[in-house]
Amino acid sequence: MRAYVMLTTKPGTSMEVLKYIKEVSNIEGVIYADPVFGRFDAIVVVEVPSLERLSEIIYKVIEKVPNVIHTETAIVLTGLKSEE
Repeated sequence: MRAYVMLTTKPGTSMEVLKYIKEVSNIEGVIYADPVFGRFDAIVVVEVPSLERLSEIIYKVIEKVPNVIHTETAIVLTGLKSEE
């Protein structure tokens, strides 16, 4: 299952948060994490085998990262692959 976890961080800390998520915590299942402009400060893409594992990553890891204020998660229903 794939999910997009959108993060709101304290002002000026999004790069620090992403560095922590990518390098320090080394979370299994995190595909990539990027800073973004707009409503959220960053988006983390997660691929996991179950909803339980997704919950663990969000509640036990991402939400405990210093300077993360809020998360909002969108779970992908079905994936569409582009034709090559």
